[in-house]
Amino acid sequence: MQFSEQWLRSMVNPAMDTAQLGHALTMAGLEVEELTPVAPVFSRVVVAEIIETAKHPDADRLQVCKVKVGEEILQIVCGAPNARAGLKAPCALVGAELPGIQIKQAKVRGVESFGMMCSAKELGIATEANGILELPADAPVGSDIRDYLSLNDSTYTLKLTPNRADCLSILGIARDVVAMTGTPMTVPVITPAPITSEISKQVALHATEACPAYYGRVIAGVNAQANTPAWMVQRLERSGIRSISALVDITNYVLLEQGQPLHAFDLSLLQGDVQVRFAHAGEKLSLLNDTEVTLKADDLVIADAQGPVALAGIMGGKPTSVSHSTRAIFLESAFFTPQVMAGKARRLGLSTDSSYRFERGVDFGNTLNALERATALVLEICGGQAAAVTAVTAQLPQRNVVALRHAYLLSVLGIEVSLAQVGQLLTQLGFAYTETAGVFQVTAPSYRFDIAREEDLIEEVARLHGYEHIPALTPVAPQGMLVAPEASRSKHWLCDVMVSHGFQEVVTYSFVDASWERDLYGNPQPITLKNPIASNLSVMRSGLWGGLLEALDYNLKRQQTRAMLFEVGARYAKGTEGFVETLTLSGLVYGSVQPEQWATAARAFDFYDAKAYVEALFAQPVRFVVEHHPALHPGQSARVYVGDQAVGWLGKLHPQWQQQYALTHACYLFELDAQAALATQVPSYTEVSKFLPVRRDLAMVVDQDVSAQVMIDAVIAEQIPQLQTVKLFDVYHGKGVPENKKSLAFLVLMQDTCKTMVDEEVDAIVSQILNNWSSKFAASLR
Repeated sequence: MQFSEQWLRSMVNPAMDTAQLGHALTMAGLEVEELTPVAPVFSRVVVAEIIETAKHPDADRLQVCKVKVGEEILQIVCGAPNARAGLKAPCALVGAELPGIQIKQAKVRGVESFGMMCSAKELGIATEANGILELPADAPVGSDIRDYLSLNDSTYTLKLTPNRADCLSILGIARDVVAMTGTPMTVPVITPAPITSEISKQVALHATEACPAYYGRVIAGVNAQANTPAWMVQRLERSGIRSISALVDITNYVLLEQGQPLHAFDLSLLQGDVQVRFAHAGEKLSLLNDTEVTLKADDLVIADAQGPVALAGIMGGKPTSVSHSTRAIFLESAFFTPQVMAGKARRLGLSTDSSYRFERGVDFGNTLNALERATALVLEICGGQAAAVTAVTAQLPQRNVVALRHAYLLSVLGIEVSLAQVGQLLTQLGFAYTETAGVFQVTAPSYRFDIAREEDLIEEVARLHGYEHIPALTPVAPQGMLVAPEASRSKHWLCDVMVSHGFQEVVTYSFVDASWERDLYGNPQPITLKNPIASNLSVMRSGLWGGLLEALDYNLKRQQTRAMLFEVGARYAKGTEGFVETLTLSGLVYGSVQPEQWATAARAFDFYDAKAYVEALFAQPVRFVVEHHPALHPGQSARVYVGDQAVGWLGKLHPQWQQQYALTHACYLFELDAQAALATQVPSYTEVSKFLPVRRDLAMVVDQDVSAQVMIDAVIAEQIPQLQTVKLFDVYHGKGVPENKKSLAFLVLMQDTCKTMVDEEVDAIVSQILNNWSSKFAASLR
């Protein structure tokens, strides 16, 4: 919100200088992001009138001017193309200090010059200028240009939080200054316009839940070519709005002054009565910015008999816009609910002052007043005859009573604020209240949409009391070490392990493209966002691979040939009772295992490298079972299990997506439930045997589809006390092994903690293992 200091001081003028006022606004929660003077410091510049001009004797582009600067007439050489007799313009006298220029008496091509006619650029109030600054014919000659153009002014730019929509107007900011300082406020007096026309437009309100109040009136006989007064143009420009035409400028002025967006239609271009309704899907509307939008069924529009003429609360339509030929207007002032307006402008790629305000909440109690204020300005500037207001209203928002407990307020703020002080602050804010036994029952005015609970009122008391008056005290509390659970590790440990293996952490959006969910996770119905910030961030992710692949693609395009990336973040799914959020660890490896170097030969990552990283994360045995995933290669994908619980996936990126991302090397991915990886077992003592272990190597011939892990699990399930380890160390296909069979070689390690094992005991265990595999898997000893 940008505005002129002088405009604000015309309503409330506290005894503070510019910097002090800016500080007070910031400390009250209205952060002053930028404070700039309207013009740089300069002096001895006055309003002057060119009496006479003559061609310079030695220069084609220069003129010798006789300039009246009060009682005195000066000779000034001027090169501006618009210098002419009768023109009033700023003149810098000898001794003036302009930005970067010191004015001295000089000779220009042999002709003496006693000053300089100034352009807006030379005064520092514009970046470009085509000639000297032309002033109105009634400008008083000899007066200080700073006073005449109100250049002793500053512009404030406020960085408002979304809850303070009431301060998106001069009136709203003035209210807050009054509440902060107690300075009396003077606001424009608004009285109903005299009714001198019988022309009217009927309004049909078909969407009362979206527009519970709509006011409109016809003003006939207006002069659309009237000039906007200089004071209005000045205030608009210093608020960042360019002057367009008198009628448009008036609606913009009331928007800034009152905070109420308005719109003026050319009455002759409206066909039939005005309707406020939701659009029919597929309807089209040409907007004022020369774009055409296709509407959806939830877009609120203003329509006539022919169809939509404006996007309600966002932008008017081109076909019914006012122009210099307009002779009568239909002036609209309405209240559109924030719930209906939220996100509509952004979805259509629009951003307007009106939509910005309606999305946050506009004062529904001021809708009619703003219409009357605009009417008065139209009649004053453009003339015309005002008709009676057509008003259609429904159920306006209710202002609920919010209880504020004095004791709770003191406990939250930690300072002493008396009941009388609280009541005074609430009164300064314009809040109605009653107080009984230390409990205030507060009703906020219609312009304060943000007051919904007790904490909101505590914040109001705190900011008006002054944040700088709340002491910063060091908390006093007993300190003690919390007992860390032995059976769980922290998320930071997980990140540390990944970094120790050479991975780099990335953080990506939880909002993703719907195509990622469909392609990578086979999820045609993801959790969709009602108000996405962008079309490619429209759904919630059910996995983290999409973000990792995007990060990989970004790095590859910047000539990074190797990547080890991981992310710890949430993934989201639909549950039986709402949505489920799961902390997930996802990783990606691509390129060579080692950075390019002379000591070792280059080797690309393979499936087993990724598998090793996964195994290093778990404090308990994990199993890898062949299963298929939409994002992974059909022959190189596995489900990760801890016990009987599936905790993640591991595999090579599917060739289809490898081609889509233009990856020249294989990419391996894994994704794990972080809580499963963080779970550990409380350490327990196991006696270390003093006796030598016994090793047996068993090569078993089994069917091609039998996995080694299943055979190992079957032996472990026997719970043989002396059995320490069963590991696969070789797989063989070929000569000596029947077709559709394979040879799996296992290392079997046995050890007793009490004695050295004898051959009979070892043979018995080996026989038990062989019988197990023979009966369950038809395995034979090779």
